[in-house]
Amino acid sequence: MSIPPLPAIMIEPMVRATLLEDLGRAGDLTTDSIVPADALTRTALMARQPGVVAGLDFAILAFRLIDPRIECHVERPDGSRIKPGDLIATISGPARGILTGERTALNFLSHLSGVASATRGIADAIAHTKAQVCCTRKTMPGLRSAQKYAIRVGGGSNHRFGLDDAVLIKDNHVAIAGGVRPAVERARAGVGHLVKIELEVDTLAQLEEALSLGVDAVLLDNMGPDMLRTAVAMVGGRAITEASGRIRPETARPIAEAGVDLMSVGWLTHSAQVLDIGLDHLG
Repeated sequence: MSIPPLPAIMIEPMVRATLLEDLGRAGDLTTDSIVPADALTRTALMARQPGVVAGLDFAILAFRLIDPRIECHVERPDGSRIKPGDLIATISGPARGILTGERTALNFLSHLSGVASATRGIADAIAHTKAQVCCTRKTMPGLRSAQKYAIRVGGGSNHRFGLDDAVLIKDNHVAIAGGVRPAVERARAGVGHLVKIELEVDTLAQLEEALSLGVDAVLLDNMGPDMLRTAVAMVGGRAITEASGRIRPETARPIAEAGVDLMSVGWLTHSAQVLDIGLDHLG
């Protein structure tokens, strides 16, 4: 399925801020002192690792904000699976602009492709089940919309975009409220009728109480596959089931096979390794 790109108005502030951080107070001293102002060049964004492309719009905008004359031709758009040596895009035009925008472009492209690739690894591992891999709010400051876009490109789905999306009652909320029931009842009284309520549980007793209160979803925290299977049977379709806690590619399959609807994985956004992509000179 093709994932709609983020609107340019959302991408531009992130890319602009990153370029300004890199340019500092005097611009690109190295490039401006070495490369003639009229020099032209042609370069290629090349894959050096297998993975999934994400973030090309960010990379292209980084070049064009520096110099609108730079031309970009995409060979493998976002969502494409790539292997080492694959050409992702060609970048041609004023050499100064390409060299100045290179690091910002690669930072966005490599990071977001890394997020998409890690997501795809889990999505592929659980493709034989009904479960979907989703992200969390454990995103890098200022990059939430970008990282959540990369999750979608990699075959995952998005959890809350922010605290105002839905109610997620966690253990600290329950402790301060004095129990599961008062926490759920206060939440229900405090939000509108369209706002869903999810409750984190780590025992089957808590799950039973949650179901009696009619929550929309249950976050089954740090449960092994056997306990998850029991929990899913208890829910019996009355609420969305979401597993969380230490889910890795090697553990995802048995967790998904327990029958949960969702698997939330925080490291996909806060710790995914970048995908090695380089900008190679073509002449």
